[in-house]
Amino acid sequence: MELLINTYMAEIIAVSTIAIFMAMLPGADFVMVTRTSIYNGRFAGLYMSLGMCLSVCIHASYSIAGLAVVIANSPWLFSAIKYLGAAYLIYIAWQLLTTRESLNKDQSSSTTQMSPFMALRLGFTCNMLNPKTSIFFLSIFTQVVSIDTPIIMQISYGLIIVLAHFIWYSGVALLLSHPSILPRFNRQKQKVDKVAGFVLMLIAIKLSLV
Repeated sequence: MELLINTYMAEIIAVSTIAIFMAMLPGADFVMVTRTSIYNGRFAGLYMSLGMCLSVCIHASYSIAGLAVVIANSPWLFSAIKYLGAAYLIYIAWQLLTTRESLNKDQSSSTTQMSPFMALRLGFTCNMLNPKTSIFFLSIFTQVVSIDTPIIMQISYGLIIVLAHFIWYSGVALLLSHPSILPRFNRQKQKVDKVAGFVLMLIAIKLSLV
């Protein structure tokens, strides 16, 4: 294993660096984790982060299986994935933009409940249909990773990417749901929803036009 690591050190560094910056790059996933952590609390944000990481595992799996090459060479298939993802983001954005302010002011200063399954499902679906993630894996496994790279190393790359995403989004959820920070956002929940919806709409439009 040590020999493999030494042999593919350049790829390991490249994949790790790209994975870290990709996870930190603001996008639909970041917006959803941020909004959920503020609106639904720490555990909802963590479960959403876990759901996103599970979908990253799916992206990594089909990339390792070679389907990334098929998708990269099938413009219609890639376009279908891109437009489906953009449509889903627009759907979420529309829901956020059309939410009405609660008449109960007491409720507006506290988090609302979201079941772990729902948070997990939303995180998984959002990342799974996110064209940015698909483009990321297409570029990693068709441009950075050699076709001669052993499967065990490709699996390791997938785990590195999953770990980078989980650490980043879990950190975001924990930070924004901290008792000293959360009350500040709770007083502005409706504004948070509007901003999140607007940003998601812009991301969806931009991705659909690429």
